[in-house]
Amino acid sequence: MKKHFLIYKLLLVLIITGCNDEIEDIQPFTQGNPSTFFKDIQSFQNGVDGAYNKLRSYYQDPARGLQGIPDILSDNVVLAQTGRRSNEVFYDYRYNPNTELASSWIFNQGYEAVGAANLVIGQIDNLPDGDEKRNIHGQALAARALAHFDIVRLHAKIPTQSADANSSLGIPYIKVEDGDTGNPLATPARETVASNYQEIIEDLEKAASLISSETVEGRLNKNSVYGLLSKVYLYNGDYQLAINAADKVTTPLATAAELEDVYTDVSNAGLVIEFAINTTSETRNNNVGVLYSQTNSEGTKSEYVIDFDFFQSIDDNDARKSVMVFEADFADNKYNAVKKFLGEKGEVNGRVDIKVMRAAEVLLNKAEAQFELGNNAEALATLDELRAARDGGTGSGSETGQALEDAIQLNRRIELAFEGHRFFDIKRRGESINRSSKGDLIDGTGTPAEILTLAAGDNRFQFPIPADEVNANPNFKQNPGY
Repeated sequence: MKKHFLIYKLLLVLIITGCNDEIEDIQPFTQGNPSTFFKDIQSFQNGVDGAYNKLRSYYQDPARGLQGIPDILSDNVVLAQTGRRSNEVFYDYRYNPNTELASSWIFNQGYEAVGAANLVIGQIDNLPDGDEKRNIHGQALAARALAHFDIVRLHAKIPTQSADANSSLGIPYIKVEDGDTGNPLATPARETVASNYQEIIEDLEKAASLISSETVEGRLNKNSVYGLLSKVYLYNGDYQLAINAADKVTTPLATAAELEDVYTDVSNAGLVIEFAINTTSETRNNNVGVLYSQTNSEGTKSEYVIDFDFFQSIDDNDARKSVMVFEADFADNKYNAVKKFLGEKGEVNGRVDIKVMRAAEVLLNKAEAQFELGNNAEALATLDELRAARDGGTGSGSETGQALEDAIQLNRRIELAFEGHRFFDIKRRGESINRSSKGDLIDGTGTPAEILTLAAGDNRFQFPIPADEVNANPNFKQNPGY
């Protein structure tokens, strides 16, 4: 626990080198006192950028990143038999407290992001009052909230998941305020899920009142915070608040014509939160697309391919279909390979910026919240706004009742496919994961998943707490079932 909750001890004052306005890897600074180091706008921004670096690291990692693992856990993909069988421990739901992959990686890096944000927040009054101070403070609060949100939604229940979710085990929410540097021997206990979501919302609501509207690639702004609020409110069952927050996001949707360029980093159309990476350095381990495939002289070796039934459910005129898939040849087989995150324009190295949130997700949050409140006409209008921007999208455009709910969820699945959402969407709705029995080849033949169902309520919807954490802190209880 000490190594994760007292990042101050190692820290972390942060030296940043710039390259085409992208935030690069940040080296730890292990000498000096935060109260004297944090003294001007640039040093404070360096500190916030350190938090972004940690957030980005667990989204982008090519072996265990949050940008891909939730799709591998879900019903969107099938393991390709000619691949390396990477991440199969997640695909087959065999993870445990000693699994040295996404569980510990996201937990560790997430709490390191919290630590970096807390250093900034704790020293914020070193800055004179004004818009720059407010913006730094808002960024740090939002980064702290996002890191806690990602940790808790992976390792604990989601409020809308079940009747007992709010009273179930959450995570420690680590705050450092007003110049406090924290307790180096802290061994915090787990809070409830309800408490965690209240604290996340409090941080985001405060951040919204402080943060700037200015768009800087790789950093959070007012649209980012309201987009996050629309998502957290939806997860928390605060449907009218989700609608209100979504309405405050001014980022326009990417059009059908712009979608291709969004995923090859030619365009930032429709992006609400993006973590930029250094795509010019061959030494950087930042090729997120490797989760899905690698391309070499033999062809594209897919790790996971698009589930055949899911692919068939998408209208051929839907602009999203061609953006998500390409036909790949490997080892005398053909596959429906994942095209998103394949690489920048003209590249196939999987090295692209991380699309954490897009305006389309915010609109889908709004449509679902409207439906949950019984506002069917408004929900349909919101969904049709998205479908109109996707060359008509998938669906009839006149759904009501259950058909409307199904259309919202199908369009959510299509729109956000392979971007790290599907597992959480199934989980928060208290549903089962039901994979098709189709195989990995392009026509649905081949080898299907070994495990086709993860029943609602299964303990594996909550990832285990890493064993090292439980062993280091007797107050940190393990999740049930592990």
